[in-house]
Amino acid sequence: MTITPIPHEDLCRVCDPESLGFSSTASILPSDSIPGQNRAIEALLFGAAIKREGYNIYLAGESGLGKRSMAMRLLGERANSEAPPQDWVYVHNFITAPRPNAIGLPPGKGIVFQRAMLQLVKILKEAIPRAFESDDYKQRLANINDDFQNRQTEALDAFRKKAKDEDIAVIRSPSGFALPPIRDGQVMTGQEFEKLSAEEKEKIQKKIQTLEEELQLLLMKVPQWEQEHQEKVQALNEEITSFVVTQYIDNLLKQFADLPEIVSHLQEVQKDLIANIFGIMQMEQGGDQGAENAEMGGPIGGFNRYTVNLIVNHNKKNGAPVIFEDNPTLGNLIGRAEHISHMGTLITDFRLIRSGSMHRANGGYLIIDAQKLLSHPFSWDSLKRCLRGKRIKIESAAQLMDMISTVSLVPEPIPLDIKVVLVGSVLLYDMLCRFDPEFRELFKVVADFDDRMPRTPENQVAYASLLAGTIQREKLKPFTKEAVARVIEESIRLTGDSEKISNRLVQVADLLREADFHAETAGAKDVERDHVQQAINAQERRLDRVRERLQENINRHIVLIDTDGQKTGQINGLSVLQTGSFMFGQPTRISCRVRPGEGKIIDIEREVELGGPLHSKGVLILSGFLGAKFTLDIPLSLQASLVFEQSYGGVDGDSASSAELYALLSALADAPIRQGLAVTGSVNQYGDVQAIGGVNQKIEGFFDICRIRGLTGQQGALVPASNVPHLMLRHDVIAAVKDGKFNIYPVAHIDEGIELLTGLTAGSPNADGLYPEDTVFGRVQARLKAFAETRRRFMRPEPEGTGKGK
Repeated sequence: MTITPIPHEDLCRVCDPESLGFSSTASILPSDSIPGQNRAIEALLFGAAIKREGYNIYLAGESGLGKRSMAMRLLGERANSEAPPQDWVYVHNFITAPRPNAIGLPPGKGIVFQRAMLQLVKILKEAIPRAFESDDYKQRLANINDDFQNRQTEALDAFRKKAKDEDIAVIRSPSGFALPPIRDGQVMTGQEFEKLSAEEKEKIQKKIQTLEEELQLLLMKVPQWEQEHQEKVQALNEEITSFVVTQYIDNLLKQFADLPEIVSHLQEVQKDLIANIFGIMQMEQGGDQGAENAEMGGPIGGFNRYTVNLIVNHNKKNGAPVIFEDNPTLGNLIGRAEHISHMGTLITDFRLIRSGSMHRANGGYLIIDAQKLLSHPFSWDSLKRCLRGKRIKIESAAQLMDMISTVSLVPEPIPLDIKVVLVGSVLLYDMLCRFDPEFRELFKVVADFDDRMPRTPENQVAYASLLAGTIQREKLKPFTKEAVARVIEESIRLTGDSEKISNRLVQVADLLREADFHAETAGAKDVERDHVQQAINAQERRLDRVRERLQENINRHIVLIDTDGQKTGQINGLSVLQTGSFMFGQPTRISCRVRPGEGKIIDIEREVELGGPLHSKGVLILSGFLGAKFTLDIPLSLQASLVFEQSYGGVDGDSASSAELYALLSALADAPIRQGLAVTGSVNQYGDVQAIGGVNQKIEGFFDICRIRGLTGQQGALVPASNVPHLMLRHDVIAAVKDGKFNIYPVAHIDEGIELLTGLTAGSPNADGLYPEDTVFGRVQARLKAFAETRRRFMRPEPEGTGKGK
């Protein structure tokens, strides 16, 4: 059988610039819509529209597909038609200060309420002290104080008069009152009192005792009079405060009459002001902060407790919010209570509560990178807790770990109505489904983004419009139709399939920017095809140090690769290496040695634990092929060793299994293989050659070695026939094929490949399953039978009496 090389026209399906229908991107309507993602868009819009519990969305796909940008755009368009959600504020809790109250307000009302309370505080700071400094207040307070003093004085004067009538004096001392007797208008001394008769002494002592009892009763009434005095002062203070405060509070009550929670809070403010005005003023003047803390349970003092902490403000915003959280830490996600240093202590209050992205996106859409979310401690569990409980509860990591034993700020939770959109890889989605049973309950919608789309004329035109949108957004120079066609070709090459276009927009956008740079450097008005090619070459140049070093080692014969001549049991296999985002091909020598054995094909890579499971699977398939094709009536009696020569790292994948089989057949048939040909492709047990990945890079890797050494026209590569639609080779490879200096052969079956490699006929079995002796398979069959006979002979028991020593 004869294999015809692939014509050069089929090695790269170029994009015809004329099919795009424009001369420059400046003349077409730009677009932000990514073609070929209809399935993902439908899922995203469905998830956004359905208002049922658990229908949050996971955007699955590789990075660089524009998942987040598309979600922001589509959700933004939908959100614009939705009603804006509530504003949210935190205010002081006058009953339990460490538990601030949350109040929801109509959109735009939050800033109005905050400013109104700031204005109220500003006015009261001036008006209340002024009211207490008025002459009227001072006069009324003096009257109350005078009444209290007069009451005490009158009662004491009456007592003194009564005692004087009884010849007893009333003397005030630091330790209290003394009641000594009087004689002739003078207080008696102790000596004079001792000179009195016993009868007189007893009489005076009885008077003193009676008066002491009366004085004690009088002194017991003083605290009551003091309390009455304080109550009168308090009543006066409340009257003055109420007079000043009520007129301003009433205005606010009228302004917010349609908001019951605001009305209730304003009434609490009014009560607190009236009841605590002097303590508040003392705090404003730098009074006893410790007493204030003890009374109010926190650092907030003075008029500050009447301010408003606006944490969510939808003023001047239309529609529902669409928020992307780039750093989903616990605090950034659910909010936090910050602390400030005060007298050597960290303190906090409701004014230091900060909103999280869930607060800002409440009533709308929150987009989060799934991997970043999972990488931050507590964030994932807190998000799930909020979604399950339908409320946002601000908690710190210390609280979640139960590390705080002191009283801390516990803000009132806020009701949650949100649609969360996670952006991540398919692998991460599968892992979450497998290891977190709550995930599928909370994220019922998956929007699966494809990394490629069909290459159709319509999609190419739509893709050009998408490129034009990026060019306009990035303020790049216009691209000619030829430049756009070259970008589309490179995008197709990224997929490894000439019938698909890549959706990896990040890489394509980088190419556009770099092509614009080269055009700018050249002073060109527009970006031409050559500028795009320069950008592609420059990208490879920056990343190909490893490839260049490996090619140098091959060219210097440090790594042994033959590109001409023939060798038995030796073949050039093609592999792909990747460093970062750069993938390139490299030829590797594969060798095989055979001898009689127990039917075992030894994979040296596996034996030394350098071979991966897929590679080992490919080698094991070879035994099935040999056994079924050549040894149906005899046991497979060979031992073959296969190895990737000079391979010092791990080997995986089955794309070299056809090359290994060719090397094995060559060794068994003693049929030399052309070293100017390299092989890639996997094989099944029936000998069919199957498609592999990275076919373009593999061919180009071997071509580069042949080009460096000099193309002879006898060199080329064998690739699976099913990989032909994937070919998007470099133009230098295509030129060499066109000139007959390099050939690429499509192989569908091992029979085809072995004939091309050895120059011998593969052979077809007759009715008895025997192959002609002068064919490759005839030689293999004969060699296997010889191995079987050798093994049978050595395993035959020795006749009796012929043992050693007889």
